[in-house]
Amino acid sequence: MTRRADKINGLLRQEISLLLSREIKDPRLNGIISITEVQTSSDLRNARVFVSVLGDQDTKEAALDGIQSAASFLRRSLRDRLKLRYVPFLKFALDESIENADALLRVMDRLQDEPAAVPDLESLPTYSGPLSFSRRR
Repeated sequence: MTRRADKINGLLRQEISLLLSREIKDPRLNGIISITEVQTSSDLRNARVFVSVLGDQDTKEAALDGIQSAASFLRRSLRDRLKLRYVPFLKFALDESIENADALLRVMDRLQDEPAAVPDLESLPTYSGPLSFSRRR
């Protein structure tokens, strides 16, 4: 990705977040919604916007539908706010990375709380090949 595309991705992420929080009054967007990433195509005509929604699967789907229905309004508003030759067409997708990271941290916490079992060296299988070393006692 070029430096210009990275700047445009960050700018789109910031502006879409502001528009969603201040301009859109859709009852389906009542949960905590954050724009996690924006990826524009190489010609800057299309953008995929990754959205993270806190809640159950029905809440996520409803929020995604609400945002997608406001895509043309968002694009028009971005055209007025940004100094770009082409404002990209927006496609929205759910981002599950925050939930996946949370699940991974919960597993790590559970593993940390459980004491580690130390294996008995005598019960381990032994290797007696050409590179085997004798065990010292």
